Amino acid sequence: MPEQEALFRSKEALHLRQEMVWNAWKLWERQYVDGNGGNLSCRIGDQYVLCTPSMCSKADLTLEDLCLVDLEGNQKFGRFRRTSELLLHLEIYKANAAARAVIHCHPPHATAYAIAGQIPPPDLVPEQEVFVGPVAIAPYETPGTKVFAETILPFVERHNAILLANHGVVCWADTITHAEWLIEVLDTYCRTVLLALQLGSPLRTIPHPKLQEILKIKAYLGLPDARFESQPADSQYDFPVPLKAQTLALSPESEIEVLVRSIAAAVRARFGFGGTANGNLAGPNTAETLETR
Repeated sequence: MPEQEALFRSKEALHLRQEMVWNAWKLWERQYVDGNGGNLSCRIGDQYVLCTPSMCSKADLTLEDLCLVDLEGNQKFGRFRRTSELLLHLEIYKANAAARAVIHCHPPHATAYAIAGQIPPPDLVPEQEVFVGPVAIAPYETPGTKVFAETILPFVERHNAILLANHGVVCWADTITHAEWLIEVLDTYCRTVLLALQLGSPLRTIPHPKLQEILKIKAYLGLPDARFESQPADSQYDFPVPLKAQTLALSPESEIEVLVRSIAAAVRARFGFGGTANGNLAGPNTAETLETR
């Protein structure tokens, strides 16, 4: 087995691919991606990145659809072509060593701000201030180009969520699951602000002393923020593992078993015997399949 394929099928990669497929489905379920839009990636080792393929709905992804690439964007393994917007992810990884996972997608409320060329007003909701904080907006360039990828460089060290003008959002974190959290927090915040603006009253910001208390929490969690003079070190908080620990005990042969069970679920669903509605690995019953069987 070639070295790259062995890495792709390793226990570590299987764990990461399961996490990517599940979070891709979450993005689709929340309508943050449409058609074949959006892309996800995560680091594996020092030289390689796992990423989603081009021209594939995030609701339809399976473990075998993902791609293995190097840090220059060269595809090393995978049956489909890697996402055309991978260069954006790679620029983030190269510019910020803390970035281990990246998600780009088009959540409608955050993208509305990006289309308007505006950033949502700050200091209104604690969750936004803790997990995201001040939002940056990168200038528009043609998606998929190196020039487009480089638009985030002035912001990526001090911001974990960046609006892409006339395009969407990109978020990075230590895991795919945490990057997906950031997407949810940001879009919910943008939606809430847009609703509050319709009430006709001035928006009430969090008092400055209370905001300083929030920033102490953020520093404790090890999250970046443009308001910090220096970025925090590793988190002092023990975040839960995104998928249960027994996932790591799966052998490479167990991956085939997971695929077989997924196909069986699709057949049962098609002929009315239960299972997932569309037969995708990333359906609502995936967590049970990956974690408890």
